[in-house]
Amino acid sequence: MGKMRFEELSLSEDIYKAIEDMGFEEMTPIQSEAIPFIMEGKDIIGQAQTGTGKTATFGIPIVEKTDGTSKSLQSLVLCPTRELSIQVAEEIKRLSKYKKDTYVLPVYGGQPIERQIKALKKGIQIVVGTPGRVIDHIKRKTLKLDNVNILVLDEADEMFDMGFRDDIEFIINKLPDTRQTVFFSATMPEEILNFAKRYQRDPEIIKVVPKELTVPEIEQYYLEVKEHMKTEILSRLLDILNPKLSLVFCNTKKKVDELTIELQGRGYFVDGLHGDLKQSQRDKVMSKFRSGGIDILVATDVAARGIDVDDVDVVFNYDLPQDEENYVHRIGRTARAGREGMAISFVTNREFHRIKTIERYTKAKIKRKNIPTLKDMEDRQSNILLNRIREEIQRGQLDKYEKMLNVLLVEDFTSFDIAACLLKFCLENNKIGKHSELDSVDYGTEDINRVYINVGKKKGVSSRHILEAIINEAGIPKKSIGDIDMFDKFTFVSIKGDYADKLVKKLNNKRVKGIKVKVELASPKGK
Repeated sequence: MGKMRFEELSLSEDIYKAIEDMGFEEMTPIQSEAIPFIMEGKDIIGQAQTGTGKTATFGIPIVEKTDGTSKSLQSLVLCPTRELSIQVAEEIKRLSKYKKDTYVLPVYGGQPIERQIKALKKGIQIVVGTPGRVIDHIKRKTLKLDNVNILVLDEADEMFDMGFRDDIEFIINKLPDTRQTVFFSATMPEEILNFAKRYQRDPEIIKVVPKELTVPEIEQYYLEVKEHMKTEILSRLLDILNPKLSLVFCNTKKKVDELTIELQGRGYFVDGLHGDLKQSQRDKVMSKFRSGGIDILVATDVAARGIDVDDVDVVFNYDLPQDEENYVHRIGRTARAGREGMAISFVTNREFHRIKTIERYTKAKIKRKNIPTLKDMEDRQSNILLNRIREEIQRGQLDKYEKMLNVLLVEDFTSFDIAACLLKFCLENNKIGKHSELDSVDYGTEDINRVYINVGKKKGVSSRHILEAIINEAGIPKKSIGDIDMFDKFTFVSIKGDYADKLVKKLNNKRVKGIKVKVELASPKGK
């Protein structure tokens, strides 16, 4: 089954409206493969990584099938962590935005159980929770499972790794035999498949395996950013690189519209392209892009399919694409007809691991690039201005300006002072004025390296333990240690300057909280 659009599914208007608001256009591979089976009521085992749209894969059928007239629990989603439970619940809430009397509740440890009990008493049809807290509610009889018609295990392999197998079995044995059971897992170990055989009926096994694609010779870079910084950083790069034509990719129609308006407000010649535009509007936008009426095009993957322009200098992934295949399609819009090309991706902390996945898939190195500072911008604008001055002097035709200059020279101002003042006016009125300082460490001021440590939260290690080991074992000053991003099975640490090599050398094969660790560079220094 190929990629589909959401309109091809038989969904209620309420769901379509919510999907529209969320800005989704085309289904991701896991969605187009799995949603039709889940809608039919079939059990499935889906192999899909985080970031591939799997939450909507089970969220859309769950919301569609929910009976708002009944206050009983109808769908149960189990997640390995409180963070994922909250995230999944929020997305299902967005999908149920227009569906009357449909209520979603996340239940997890660390939040007062009394608050959850109070909410459950009002009548909740969809519960998203961690196994431990769900069992607490079952034992208290505050979670009644008699009418549950669908169970979803999200990140099943992660739950098994964390020792939740017995808890999951306890919960499944309390559910009606007639329920539909859906497993999602990034990997498919035998343990998961054997477990599924016991609790599923003839499941459809769906593996989304990307096709092998050839990646053209393109310079590929990524920048580590925070979400709210993206527009400022994009505009800095546009001014420094000054591409003749550039393509900016966003994952949703809503973001295309928002970013287009923001960039227009900053004075760029830009327009947006997405699936909601009529063909005549698309043709008009593309005509402006080809003729140079606009030099920046912001687009979704679907809308960009018909773009066939040879002169695109840079492709920006404002949002990382949801699958590797789309990444290749996007960056292939540059370096056409034997020309050189560049692709720059914005990556948030949560997405960093996906750069490695894309590198493995494309068999190409994506280099780290520093965030351009305001000083970089000023240097660039100064060089541009000096070149323009040189060209104008060589061209001549400055008679009327020489008369104005003579007025000031008569008043005993030196030509040097006058020139310096005019340069000041020029640089104050150039593009720097639309740029703002970033409200966090500006990575462009000093090399920042990422270091990978193969231990995470699952082993009971906290960021405090990692920090102590870096300071005490490796002898690295605290001020040189940046963000410590902990995941279940691994940790990334940002380190300033040349301390990364020292950290790898000093901490590799040492113990953190009694656990022997492997430490290695996650990203190259400098670029």
